Amino acid sequence: MNLAEGHVKVTREARTSRHHREYPPLAHLTAALACAEGDWPHDDWPGPYDPVSAHLLPPPYDEPRWFPRTPDVVVLRCGEPLDELPALLAALGAEPPPVLVISPVDEPAQVVGALREGAVSYLVDADYTPGGLTQALQGTALRHSALSPRACEALTEAAQRPDHGGGGPGARGGGPGAARLRALLSPRESQIMELMSIGLGASEIGRRLCLSEKTVRNNLSNVYAKLGARGGTDAVLMWLGIVRAMPGSLV
Repeated sequence: MNLAEGHVKVTREARTSRHHREYPPLAHLTAALACAEGDWPHDDWPGPYDPVSAHLLPPPYDEPRWFPRTPDVVVLRCGEPLDELPALLAALGAEPPPVLVISPVDEPAQVVGALREGAVSYLVDADYTPGGLTQALQGTALRHSALSPRACEALTEAAQRPDHGGGGPGARGGGPGAARLRALLSPRESQIMELMSIGLGASEIGRRLCLSEKTVRNNLSNVYAKLGARGGTDAVLMWLGIVRAMPGSLV
């Protein structure tokens, strides 16, 4: 399929304002696929019923040309995230759209590094389904972190390493600072963050805890405010003890 022409028709009821998206599954999103032509792995995505319009944004990314408008999400599909992500973010300007990285690389330093550089979400090749990709885009558009299982494993491994404050295999990283952070959250918020840190999205968390998706998102908003987090990625990294709480947080 020609991605530049792969626009999806949606009903008027399925459209929501970019500034008032409370229910991402109903939102019609636009995505720019930052990769070389022929490198996008999903010929059948977006499908005819996906609430997503996608177009190709081939390198170099020095002057991105949006079609038909600034996208809700940029998807960087690459082999070396720490080499390619900074150049892409620089090209996107001072207020870039949220970026989702797709890569075959699942080495902890690369995954953590990409999230620290500014990626909101990280999926490892062959570690998600096309439907999962759509859900990841919906979460990323709201700056909620989406992580595939192998990306979650990489974060957990990083959190257990001594250089990230961890205490070795089986230990939760971060030391006293991270323990104080977790104590700050309510039991419900802690449950939600634990599930989010293993890669579950708001709808999946809601099903696990018998909560509405809106209630989960409201709890996440409270968590972000308490931690001074800019979104789900920051909150997950803080929860795992990989980064410290932001200045001005309640921790």
